[in-house]
Amino acid sequence: MGELARTLQEEHGDVDATLAAITAASVRTVPGAEWASISLVTGRRVTPRGATSDLAAEIDTLQTEYDEGPCLDALREHDTVHVDDFATEQRWPRFAAEAARRGAGSLLSFQLFTEGDNLGALNLYAGGPHSFGEESLAVGHIFAAHAAIALSAARQEQNLRRTIDNRDLIGQAKGILMERYRLSAPRAFELLVRASTHTNRKLFDIADELTRTGALPKV
Repeated sequence: MGELARTLQEEHGDVDATLAAITAASVRTVPGAEWASISLVTGRRVTPRGATSDLAAEIDTLQTEYDEGPCLDALREHDTVHVDDFATEQRWPRFAAEAARRGAGSLLSFQLFTEGDNLGALNLYAGGPHSFGEESLAVGHIFAAHAAIALSAARQEQNLRRTIDNRDLIGQAKGILMERYRLSAPRAFELLVRASTHTNRKLFDIADELTRTGALPKV
C-alpha cells in the first residue's frame, strides 16, 4: 500500500496515468492476479481502461457487448464479484463461455466507490481456475478502497485544471476583443456569450477559435 500511495502521488491529476498505475500495482499486490483492467463509468457508458494486457481489454469489451458479466454486476449491484472458474460459470452464460475460450480462468471484480460516486470496477484476471482465495479478497478490498480515493482525486484535479485552462483562454479572448474594439471586460464577455449562443457552440470553443484565428465566428 505504501508503494501504491507513492506511485499514485506521482501521477496525481493525470487520470490515464492513475488508471495505469492502479492496474499495474494491483497485479503486483493481489495474490493470484495476472492481468487487470478498470471498467470506468463515464456518464452512462462503461469503458475499459488501463488494461495491463490485450486479453483483459478484450474481455471487458465483451461484457459491454453482451451487457452481462461480473464487472457490470460489480458496478451495478455488488461490492465484489468472484468468478472461481469461467468454464463452469452459469451466471453469465454467453460471456463466461467466451471468456473461457479466450483463456480466462478466474476473476475478481471490485467496485471502485467513494461516498456518492460510483467510479467503476477494478477487474483482476487469472489464466487458471480457483486462482483467488480469501487472502486475494482481503487484499483486493483494501487495494480497491485506496485506488478509488486516488482515482477520484485525479479526476477532481484534472477537472480543476481544465476549468483553470478554460478560464485563462476565455480571459485571453476577452483581452483581444477589448483591445481591438475598445470594449470593457463585461462587454467583451457579452460578445463571446452571444457568439456561443448563436452558433450553439461552447464558450470555450468560441474563445479558442478567436485566440487561434483572431476572429469571432460569424453569427
